[in-house]
Amino acid sequence: MRRNSIPADKLEALWRYFGGIARHHKISLLRAGGTRNHAHLLFALPSTQTIADVIGTFKSNSSRWVSPIFEWQSGYGAFSVSVSNREKVIAYIDHQEKHHREMTFDEEFLAFLKKAGVDYDPRFVLG
Repeated sequence: MRRNSIPADKLEALWRYFGGIARHHKISLLRAGGTRNHAHLLFALPSTQTIADVIGTFKSNSSRWVSPIFEWQSGYGAFSVSVSNREKVIAYIDHQEKHHREMTFDEEFLAFLKKAGVDYDPRFVLG
């Protein structure tokens, strides 16, 4: 189960801070949001960077801002989104608190992997 490690009083400011990180690193961030136990970033992947590079950039720069002792949990999930589904994904990100009252992040993530036909080892998926 994911920990609620993002301070509640920093959530909204964190999403804006991700925007600053994106601008500084020339990443087109379309939306940032989430809850106290996870973040969603919808971005256009620059052709010069890997997903791991971009996620590392967001994690390392934001963890220092949240707190000197804050650490993101290990790992991440990354999924492609078609242009035709961007608005739907933006709405999904914007309504995370409401959405996760009905289904936990862990439940949703595993269901998503199953629906997409992704093979995974349960020992490593959720840390």
